[in-house]
Amino acid sequence: MHAAPVRATAIPTVTTALRAVESLLMSSGQRTARRNAWTAVLEDRRRAQDRVEVDHVLKAVADHRS
Repeated sequence: MHAAPVRATAIPTVTTALRAVESLLMSSGQRTARRNAWTAVLEDRRRAQDRVEVDHVLKAVADHRS
């Protein structure tokens, strides 16, 4: 029984493959703009989640005082 051969190179991830395609299709300025936009989307989502959590806490405090 022989062991399976070991790959010398890693299999690229989906993210790596998408970035490679992106680099072929877009200029560096477009890539930067897209990444900045995505970072802004993620930050907006984080702030929205923070607002929801604060709202829950404030409602809990108000209910506790009633």
